[in-house]
Amino acid sequence: MKLLLTGSNGFVGSYFINKYKDKYDIQKFSFLNDDINSLDCSDVDAVFHLAALVHQMGGASAEEYERVNVTQTLELAKKAKNSGAGQFVFMSTVKVYGEETTAKYTENSTCVPEDEYGKSKLRAELELQKLEDETFKVSIIRTPIVYGYGVKANIKNFVNLVKKVPLLPFGRIKNRRSMVYVGNLCHLVDEVIGFQIKFGMTKGNVFLASDDEPLSTSKLIELIAKSLDKKIYLVKIPFFESLLKLLKPSFHKRLYGSLEVDNTATKQKLNLSNPYSVEDGIRLMIRGENI
Repeated sequence: MKLLLTGSNGFVGSYFINKYKDKYDIQKFSFLNDDINSLDCSDVDAVFHLAALVHQMGGASAEEYERVNVTQTLELAKKAKNSGAGQFVFMSTVKVYGEETTAKYTENSTCVPEDEYGKSKLRAELELQKLEDETFKVSIIRTPIVYGYGVKANIKNFVNLVKKVPLLPFGRIKNRRSMVYVGNLCHLVDEVIGFQIKFGMTKGNVFLASDDEPLSTSKLIELIAKSLDKKIYLVKIPFFESLLKLLKPSFHKRLYGSLEVDNTATKQKLNLSNPYSVEDGIRLMIRGENI
């Protein structure tokens, strides 16, 4: 089966290629380096679209999110459809639902994105679904934080912190945050592609990726320390949370906020089970996986 993959240089794309290179004939496409007008999709069976402008801590303009996440996505999808590809797998985000909350998000939760990243991803989802017909199916996969070997951003900061500091003020944090190990995410993608081949799919297929259990910030740090063979002490300092919320509200949200998903419907539809536990994922994030 021939698969067109975008975002192949990212850590998710790299993992997928290494894991499934013997199962799929993978063709790469880059919006930065290749010309969409000269792209030939005539022998492509499915497209796995990973490339995106992700959430930028420093901020990016609404126009830039629109150009990369919506306009380019639709250009690629229309090219694939007109060339005869049967499936378009789009990597979206739980940011389409909104921000941190104590309620669990499901596949059918109302989408009320608050930032430009989430808004652009939702617009792309809605426009892609308009392209569906009997011969062209769109599969949308919404993910929470994706982690694995080579991941950057917040989780990498946690790893570096645990390596350097044995005493941290993150004790007894009781938040619940869903994440997904890259191996579980790519397994889901593989199952979605296979499901389409075997059974076909109705319109509007939205799948939700997640590990089997959410983690608190305290538990995440403990698992990182265990995988690093580091002795660490987590303490709860009076007024630390309140002070952090006042001085660094965005940092406070990431440390203490909850964002939990329930992907029971996805698992039931695909008869899916995750190949990796949370503990497996954290360990492999630190040590790497022999693929």
